[in-house]
Amino acid sequence: MMDSRLSARALVEHLGAWRTREPAYEALADAIRLLCLDNRIAPRTALPAERELAARLRMSRTTVAAAYRSLRESAHIESVRGSGSVTLPLGQRDLGRASDVEGAIDLQQASPPAWPGLASVYAEVAATASTIVARSGYETLGRLGLREAIAQRYSERGLPTTAAQVMVTTGAQSAIALTARLLLSRGDRVLIETPTYPHAAESFAAAGARLVGVPVTPGSGWDLDRADDAFRRAAPVAAYLMPAFHNPTGETMPHDVAVQMATAARASGTVVIVDETTAELDVDGGTPAEPFAAAAPAGAEVITLGSVSKTVWGGLRVGWIRADEEVIRRLLALRPVFDLGTPEFEQAVVERLVPLMPEIVAQRGEMLRAGRDALVAALDRRLPQWSVHTASGGVALWVGLGVARSSALVMAARRRGVLLSAGPRFSVGGGHERHLRIPFTASADRLEHAVEVLAASWEDVVDGPGSVLEERGADALV
Repeated sequence: MMDSRLSARALVEHLGAWRTREPAYEALADAIRLLCLDNRIAPRTALPAERELAARLRMSRTTVAAAYRSLRESAHIESVRGSGSVTLPLGQRDLGRASDVEGAIDLQQASPPAWPGLASVYAEVAATASTIVARSGYETLGRLGLREAIAQRYSERGLPTTAAQVMVTTGAQSAIALTARLLLSRGDRVLIETPTYPHAAESFAAAGARLVGVPVTPGSGWDLDRADDAFRRAAPVAAYLMPAFHNPTGETMPHDVAVQMATAARASGTVVIVDETTAELDVDGGTPAEPFAAAAPAGAEVITLGSVSKTVWGGLRVGWIRADEEVIRRLLALRPVFDLGTPEFEQAVVERLVPLMPEIVAQRGEMLRAGRDALVAALDRRLPQWSVHTASGGVALWVGLGVARSSALVMAARRRGVLLSAGPRFSVGGGHERHLRIPFTASADRLEHAVEVLAASWEDVVDGPGSVLEERGADALV
């Protein structure tokens, strides 16, 4: 069954500067694969007819037909009578042609390895299994001991909190989706940073919201003029912000900027959803980031989300929501539609981990600093023409390429076994083809190897037909 149809014009806008040194048909197929991998083209979407796309690209229909044939062979599309070429859900071959590269370096998730002490905590909790299984296992609000520990952690960071203000969720993504469903109706506007966390944008879009982007730039931070204008003109129902070690730029919002943002949100009746998943990943050991809610003036409504996915381990799917008690009660009433609570064992593990957070984040900071410094040095050495702003925290660098070749570069690197997400994956409303997110969560040697691959791949995409495209426009596509 087909869900939607993509016009040739819309597809070409999504493709951006896609040409590389590869044969045109395979470069086109790769560009469409990347759109599917990034979920910028949803499964069961009908692609434009070969003739229509060829006319829009100003190239031969034979080339487009060959690209579609390559996509069918890699199980990214299928031909459906009456619908043409339709994209398929991603399965075992979701890595595109890079799935055949042994030992691929995956830098798509920006997730560090597990905290070294995690296994021993699992063992300690396992020893108390009889106590855990004596409980009913259904607790939609979360274990009281864990909620108390989370509340204590917020209080220590300058945001007085009680256990009644905390709900435990199955990861931060679950918290985002639940909050979006609580606050939003179809057609509501959501102010959101660009670049941003893609799965948050997808959650708001799935709730029927219209996204209003506010730029965040490495070294400059948040565009306050655009934000103030968006709050006044769009009157968004909600705003989604990552004010501490923003993903992907690494920027942190100064106190005065946070006050201005929160004040503008209060004036427009906007609920601010603050994602603190990366808030404690301070790489340079500076002053800990102040919780956004602590800087907000009286009357501003702030919902704060957190998790242990970046600080402890991505496989430990425990997150939380911190909000006013009335909001927690409303979330509690809504939650059974989604799930009936977070697994008890994982909650017991996190309950023991939260008091250890000072030790955990110190170790994470040292590990991430080694990766960041190795990555920055390698980029300066091998790709000095790129613009690299050294993030002081978080999990990634948001690198300026100088030309709009991010998608083509990602596919070229993918063929050599380095998996990254292109800049447009993090955009709101299109753009960011001139940027690339490079996580520094891997080991120094793997990051250095990844940069060598990027340098070799860069030669393919800047010296190939795509460089002509940028100088001469679409007429170069012949």
